[in-house]
Amino acid sequence: MSDRDPAEFLELIGRDTAGAARALLGARLCRRREDGTVTVMRVCETEAYEGFEDRASHAHHGPTARNAPMFGPAGVWYVYLCYGVHEMLNLVTREPSLPAAILLRAAWELDDQGRPLRRVDGPGRLTRALGVHRREFNARPASVDTGLWLEPGVWAPDNQVMRTARIGVDYAGPDWAAMPLRFVWKP
Repeated sequence: MSDRDPAEFLELIGRDTAGAARALLGARLCRRREDGTVTVMRVCETEAYEGFEDRASHAHHGPTARNAPMFGPAGVWYVYLCYGVHEMLNLVTREPSLPAAILLRAAWELDDQGRPLRRVDGPGRLTRALGVHRREFNARPASVDTGLWLEPGVWAPDNQVMRTARIGVDYAGPDWAAMPLRFVWKP
């Protein structure tokens, strides 16, 4: 595994949602806490949502108050409440005229030397472990200044990456529900 090129990594987010969802595997997800400590996680599962045509996407029916961040610039967070319980963390991709986002589903929490401590599975558990809330991060840039950001990290080897159907999107119809837009790194 080698380090990623930061410029290439960030440029991909703005032009290819599925490619960016794949590329986020191995990236470092960093959260600065109020006490100044930083929690670092290595992303190991993502899902891509491809805009208006994607029947599983919140943007499928156009802009709403809830999905407004998806209609903004690439590189901002879209955090929404699911089932009235779970905050879900997404990274907006593409240009504002094409709403798309990547749901972060799972990550490894890392120690100070970058070694995995524990795997946090499920997007609700991931946001809880990071202390992510809509009021603080929704529609805010994914940057060090906001306290929640991504760093390139390592490249997940292709032979360790599975591409599958997304989870919990049966309502999108058989074609979109079966679309292989979920990426899982199984090292």
